[in-house]
Amino acid sequence: MALLIVCGLALALIAWLAGQPLWRARRRARLQRQPFPQAWRRILRRRVPLVASLPPDLQLRLKRLMLVFLAEKPIIGCAGLTVTDEMRVTIAAQACLPLLGASRGYYPKLSQVLLYPRAFVVDRVAQGAAGVQMEQRRLLSGESWTQGQVILSWQDVLEGAADPADGRNVVIHEFAHQLDQAKGHANGAPVLRDRAAHARWSRVMSAEFEALQQRLARGEEGVLDAYGATDPAEFFAVASEVFFEQPLRLAQEHPALYQELARYYRLNPFSW
Repeated sequence: MALLIVCGLALALIAWLAGQPLWRARRRARLQRQPFPQAWRRILRRRVPLVASLPPDLQLRLKRLMLVFLAEKPIIGCAGLTVTDEMRVTIAAQACLPLLGASRGYYPKLSQVLLYPRAFVVDRVAQGAAGVQMEQRRLLSGESWTQGQVILSWQDVLEGAADPADGRNVVIHEFAHQLDQAKGHANGAPVLRDRAAHARWSRVMSAEFEALQQRLARGEEGVLDAYGATDPAEFFAVASEVFFEQPLRLAQEHPALYQELARYYRLNPFSW
């Protein structure tokens, strides 16, 4: 009898797990059919001007993505910050931009967004000379963790959204990291279609990363921020910011990089 009970419970658990994707898909479909609140539309017009430049079909898709994102991803205030709808909508609109072209889930590894009023301080242990470990204190505007958290500064979120053509957007940056971290770690190579796509990505991104380091060594400036030369993961995140905010300049200065990002995101922003 005990064995039968155990087997029954195991079968029930298997059935429940098997039904989860279907239940989730139906729930998301219901969410996407809900009307997009008028108050949220006003927030988008006021706080995220990039949305107005999107073609109508992508504006509609973005709003549907936002409805699911905001239903599934809690945004939690830190350091005494009270999170408002203005904050939630402003963050969600920018976080969903990288999801517009391809179906990648809704950042499945992400459990919550932590929001600080302004840049926040973190302590890190760094490797110094001769292997000596040193504590470093850094002021950050955003951070993405493989443990399922994105941390943002509201002040920097607002500044990044206010100018949709400056190539700097902390939300796009950190959520590009989330895409990169979907496989468990960030190395500048998000999950791609197949081996051939990985090989092409590696070839193009490595060449562009090295070229950025060489330009910086010569003291030359370009469309890509110097922070992108930190490592391949930061290069992908920095390039993603520019892809969405300065697509024409990126396509002119770095055509191979633009084409690779366009293939990955399945979008062509300079046509908007």
